[in-house]
Amino acid sequence: MGFTMDYDRKYMNRADADVAHYDVGLRQYMLGVYNHMVAALAFTGVVAYGATLLAVQDGALTAFGQAIYMSPLKWVVMLAPIGMVFLLSARVRSMSLGGARAAFYVFAALMGLSLSSIFLVYTGESVARVFFITAAAFGGLSLYGYTTKKDLSGFGSFLIMGLFGIIIASVVNIFLASTALQFAISAIGVLVFAGLTAYDTQRIKEMYDEVDASDVAGKKAILGALTLYLDFINLFVMLLSLFGNRE
Repeated sequence: MGFTMDYDRKYMNRADADVAHYDVGLRQYMLGVYNHMVAALAFTGVVAYGATLLAVQDGALTAFGQAIYMSPLKWVVMLAPIGMVFLLSARVRSMSLGGARAAFYVFAALMGLSLSSIFLVYTGESVARVFFITAAAFGGLSLYGYTTKKDLSGFGSFLIMGLFGIIIASVVNIFLASTALQFAISAIGVLVFAGLTAYDTQRIKEMYDEVDASDVAGKKAILGALTLYLDFINLFVMLLSLFGNRE
């Protein structure tokens, strides 16, 4: 009887140790995801603000500003980040860890160049205010996705359908230039990207595997950071469209 109780106690202690080891690894993995995401957001902000300073001087567009905002090059600036997203998503597993990390920050820089025009459209105060609102909302939603015991996978298909609907409507509105349609896109977009933030956080958490090699875990963290980065940026842009004060 005493032998059985000792065996059971040792087994439970070993199981508790395994759970504790898994939790430590998971926290380190998620911390890596968030660190990459925050660093990329900061890099995007620096590039966006720096590009604006180069593009506008004395209240007028410089040659650089004319090139990235008014010439056909603006389409390259707008579409280059999308190309990088597809490249990273398709090739990250075959890249080295250093190459994947470098490609992610190149993408963040291109996104900063693409977003630099918001400083010409909206006041700096409203950009800062909406950024902090976005950060608070994103933090709460991501925390919910990380801690909830509820399986959010059932919402995934609806959120993806909503995302494709937003993309199609946004392309159509390039030609229509309808303020009413833009308002609807932004309002629905806030709901979709709020849901995606929680859903993606849970999905990224479930990607963790304690037996992964360090480079595999590192590339998973970069993919996770890319996903949450896109959720944050899109949520920010949608909220800015709704609540930003225009210049």
